[in-house]
Amino acid sequence: MGNRATREEIVGAADDLFYRRGYEHTSFADIAQLVRISRGNFYHHFKTKDDILEAVIQKRLADRKTMLERWEMGGKTPVERITSFIDILIVNGDKIKLYGCPIGTLTSELAKLNHAAQAEASSLFMLFRTWLRRQFEDLGREADADALAMHLLSRSQGAATLFNAFQDPEFVQREVNQMKDWLNGIVAEGPGTDRE
Repeated sequence: MGNRATREEIVGAADDLFYRRGYEHTSFADIAQLVRISRGNFYHHFKTKDDILEAVIQKRLADRKTMLERWEMGGKTPVERITSFIDILIVNGDKIKLYGCPIGTLTSELAKLNHAAQAEASSLFMLFRTWLRRQFEDLGREADADALAMHLLSRSQGAATLFNAFQDPEFVQREVNQMKDWLNGIVAEGPGTDRE
């Protein structure tokens, strides 16, 4: 790559390092070394580490939007689409086991640092919350769609955190199966039921 490394390559490397090492423990030098770029060329693209963080958050948002669009196109029903969300714990299991959820770990770290980008990083969770709420609304659960979305989002985050902590693939598979059973129960209840 040399000095021709592009902005996208730098952001991709930073995204990976922020996930594996954390934002605070990743330096300009770490990113520059990974993409084999001179510091001068690096500063041509990004003046501060916060500039890189903003670009990484935007990349993660774009990547997640693309994933959600893929689920929309591939899933014929809301249940199939929600199941894709649940299955991400298995699909990304190897990475989650080692590093946790890329969204959860970043938002937690930025909260601890009281970083100005914390709210922007939280928009990643809002993206999933809004998408899940729409899926539950499509199931006819308008009255409690947001509560159901938050329940599933929090259950998934909890499972990812504990999978990372205990490194137990059987645990995460049980959690995934239970979330699917829960979803089937929501479907069986039918539309218009207010669970609160």
